[in-house]
Amino acid sequence: MSLIRQERLLLIPIAVAIIAWFSEHAVLEMGQAASLIGAAILIAAIVVGSMRVAHHAEILAHKVGDPYGTMILTLSAVAVEVLILAIMMNNGSSPILARDTIYSAVMLDINGILGLAALLGGLKHGEQSYNDDSGKTYGVMILTAMGISMIVPEFVPRDRWQYYSVFTIGAMIALYALFLRMQVGTHSYFFSYSYPGRQSARPWDQPSAILQAEEAPAAEEAQEGSTIWSIAVILFGVVLIGVLAEIMSVMMDAGLEGTGAPVALTAILVAGISAAPEILTALRAALRNRMQAVVNIAMGASLSTVILTVPVMEAIALYTGQPFVMAMTPVQTTMVAITLVAVAINLNDGETNAIEGMTHFVLFATFIMLAFLGL
Repeated sequence: MSLIRQERLLLIPIAVAIIAWFSEHAVLEMGQAASLIGAAILIAAIVVGSMRVAHHAEILAHKVGDPYGTMILTLSAVAVEVLILAIMMNNGSSPILARDTIYSAVMLDINGILGLAALLGGLKHGEQSYNDDSGKTYGVMILTAMGISMIVPEFVPRDRWQYYSVFTIGAMIALYALFLRMQVGTHSYFFSYSYPGRQSARPWDQPSAILQAEEAPAAEEAQEGSTIWSIAVILFGVVLIGVLAEIMSVMMDAGLEGTGAPVALTAILVAGISAAPEILTALRAALRNRMQAVVNIAMGASLSTVILTVPVMEAIALYTGQPFVMAMTPVQTTMVAITLVAVAINLNDGETNAIEGMTHFVLFATFIMLAFLGL
C-alpha cells in the first residue's frame, strides 16, 4: 500500500485518460478552442506521467550506477518520444513531423539541457570535470548517425528511398549495437567519472550514479521500492502515455486545423514532453557538480533519439507506405553542423564552464527563434 500511495501523482493522468476517452467526441464537436484546451490538458497529463516514468528510471539508475543508469533514463525518454511520434504518424500527421522532432530533440538535448546545465553549474562551481572520452564518443556517433539518416537522404532520389531506408535501419541498428557493447562492456569507463574525494585505482574505475544517496531524496525511495515495482510502473506509465497521446494527437490536429501553425512547433512540443524529466535531472546533477551525469544524459539522449527513433519511423513508413521525409532543410543542417562543431570543441578537455554553457544556450535560443519564424 505504501508503494501505491507513492504513485498518487499517476492518478492525475489516469483520471484525465478516462475522462478524455469518454468525452473525446463531445470536445471535438465544441470547436477548435475546446480541442486546443483539451490537447493542453492532455499534454500536461502526459508530462506528469513521463515524470513518474523518469522517476522510476532514476531509481533503477541509482541502483545500477553509470553508465547503466543514464542509459535507462535516456531510453525511457526515447520510448515515450517514439510512442507519441508513431501514434501521431498513424493519425496522418505531417510527413516531416518525425524529422523535425528528431532535429528538435537534438537541439533541446545538446544546446538546451547541456547548455543550461553547464551555464548554471559553471556559475556555481566554476570549472566542472567529466570524462572527456564520453563527450568525444557521443559526438562522433551523433555526427555519423545524423549524417547517414538526415543529411545524405537529401541526395537520394524519391524512387529509391525504400532501398536507402532499409540500409539506414540496418546501419542504425549496427551502430547502436556496437555502442551498447562499448557502453556496458570493455569501454564502460568512457562514460563514468570518479569525483574528488573518492578512492579508486584509476579516475574512471569508480562509477558514479546519477543521484547520490547522500544528496538525492530519490535515493531513499530507491531503498523502499523493488526493482520489479519500478519496472512495472515504467511499463504502465508508457502504456498510459500512449493512450493519452492517441487522444491528444486527434485534439491537437482538430485545434490547429486551418491556423497555419508550423509543424516545427508541434515537433518542439513532442521533443519537450519526452525531455522534461531529463531537464530536471540534468540541472540537479549540474548544481551538485556532477557534470558526467549531465554529459551522459544530454549527449546520450541525443544519440538515442537519432539512432533509435530513425529506424522505427523508417520501418513504419516502409510498412504503411505513407509519405515520409527525413532529409533536413539547409537551415536545420547548418544548425546541426554548428552545434556538433561547438560541442566537439567544448567537450574536448574534460572540463566545462559557464562560457561554454552560454554558447550552447545561445544556439538553443537561435533554434527557438528560427522555429517561430517558420525556418
